Amino acid sequence: MKSKAKKLKRYVPFYLMFLPGAIYLFINNYLPMAGLVVAFKQYNVRLGIFGSDWCGLKNFKFLFATPDAWVITRNTILYNMAFIIINTVVGILFAIFVSDTINKKLQKMYQSAILFPFLMSAVILSYIVYAFLSQSTGIVNNSILPALGLDAVNWYSEAKYWPFILIFVNTWKGIGYGCLIYISSINSIDPTFFEAAKLDGATKWQQIRNITLPSLTPTVITLTLMSIGRIFYSDFGLFYQVPRNSGMIFSTTNVIDTYVYRGLMEQSNVGMSAAAGFYQSIVGFGLVLAANLIVRKLSKEYALF
Repeated sequence: MKSKAKKLKRYVPFYLMFLPGAIYLFINNYLPMAGLVVAFKQYNVRLGIFGSDWCGLKNFKFLFATPDAWVITRNTILYNMAFIIINTVVGILFAIFVSDTINKKLQKMYQSAILFPFLMSAVILSYIVYAFLSQSTGIVNNSILPALGLDAVNWYSEAKYWPFILIFVNTWKGIGYGCLIYISSINSIDPTFFEAAKLDGATKWQQIRNITLPSLTPTVITLTLMSIGRIFYSDFGLFYQVPRNSGMIFSTTNVIDTYVYRGLMEQSNVGMSAAAGFYQSIVGFGLVLAANLIVRKLSKEYALF
């Protein structure tokens, strides 16, 4: 008993340091879980969350009974799959370029530059995109297309261009975050591996293929698993503010998050919004478990749990 009391007393400072974070986590992440019941209720502001009438799965039926259900689900999944693949590939390429060609003293300045778009708010980002794509004053219509002998395009009414625009903007915005992580992973590789490879006559590509990329595998798997968990979520600012909520391009810009937001603003349907959030969370959790199980079967050391 005395030994246990001594151990407890020894770790009291660590428990005290942990306490603020635990309280924050409980209040912001666990306490709101009680509100999940809204997804199964016909919410009434006067009656409150727990006093409102139960409606079963009615909110879920309303969410998926609309003709837009397939479109928003397809857009959400395909965009996120494209984001995961392209951001991973481009992030690794930039990280290798920065690590191999830029002096260590200049890396911090370069890393700050590539992280800048990631730190910008969606509002600022939407104005930058509009500065390029505006039909009357945009740089593309007034400078680039005339120089190529092409006619101006009304970008905010042509849905076919937006898959490429959104993927490009997301890559430009998010590449800095992933690139920094990959740079840190590359810098942690034992330099003697590269020295030994050079002595054996390995080319730069052989060093990247046999040393750098295998060393990045755990990082890539971890980031991919985290991204898969949010594959049913979308960057609201990217899909709502960047396209400027243009109804003519909803077929390629409308995703679950924007659809729910418009439904909430137009119909004040809190129950449907809660049902969508519940659905996204459950599916995301299931996808993480499935993806981790696959990784675990291939290699236990790379699995998250």
